[in-house]
Amino acid sequence: MHQVDLSAVDLNLLKLFEALVRERSVTQAGLRLGLSQPAASRALGRLRTMLGDRLVVRGKLGLELTPRGETLAGPVTKLLDDARGIVSPPIFDPASATGRITIAAHDHLSLMVLAGLIARFERHAPALSLHIAQPAGDNVRLVEQGTADLALGIFETVPGSLHRRGLYTDNFMCIVRPDHPAVTDGLSLERYVTLRHITVTISGVGESAVDVALSALGRTRHVALRVPHFLAGAMLVADSDMILTLPSRLARLLAKKLSLAPLDLPLQIVPISPAMIWHERFHGDPAHAWVRRQIVEVVASFNTIGYQT
Repeated sequence: MHQVDLSAVDLNLLKLFEALVRERSVTQAGLRLGLSQPAASRALGRLRTMLGDRLVVRGKLGLELTPRGETLAGPVTKLLDDARGIVSPPIFDPASATGRITIAAHDHLSLMVLAGLIARFERHAPALSLHIAQPAGDNVRLVEQGTADLALGIFETVPGSLHRRGLYTDNFMCIVRPDHPAVTDGLSLERYVTLRHITVTISGVGESAVDVALSALGRTRHVALRVPHFLAGAMLVADSDMILTLPSRLARLLAKKLSLAPLDLPLQIVPISPAMIWHERFHGDPAHAWVRRQIVEVVASFNTIGYQT
């Protein structure tokens, strides 16, 4: 194939050719491009020289394309459309969007966010699907590797390649079955440490915030059962005398859904601050920005539907 020196090619002349194909008139093509008739005629001469063909000739109904002009019409239009797509800001239309958004999150934030988020997908982006990735530690690695588009969780620090946005701040509560003695007699710290506890182990690393706070007071509790999911813990609480300590927004949600009793935690624990993280490569993408905005709006709606702390 003959090597072409693109630096010697005036690609702007292809815009004139596109206009000629549409208008079949040098004068009208020039007007479309803001050129006078003489300027358009001179540009046509340069275009013919560049492409080595007359491209258009006079016919009964105006200009007609030569065989080479006919051959080039489609490819030139596509080339210019592709170029416009490259230099124009990308546009995202949720109503026509397709594909899949992958979010990495443990069941705490999945339970809190998913119902509201999927409702927004159904209403605004019905062909866009949502996938919750299998958790891997704090999920930072999944976002770094591109396995997940974004992650929800508690993040102490994140790499410089990731963006982080805090979602809300939450305290802790307890849940027990509705007829548990602690509901009628009250839940003091003394009673709290004597109960049999269910604890949710997410990462399996380090002590829980509850045990750290108890240790500072010289107290311990009896952990009778460890499970990896808050929903499993809540369902087991419903059929036992055990107690589960969990973030208060989730405690109220599960108490409502499973007919459990929420109780104030008789212990001071540092609040948690769930956040959303995403990679720099998706920061300016309009589809991902739309999804992040939906999550922020879902979280903002918590206070209006009874999950406030």
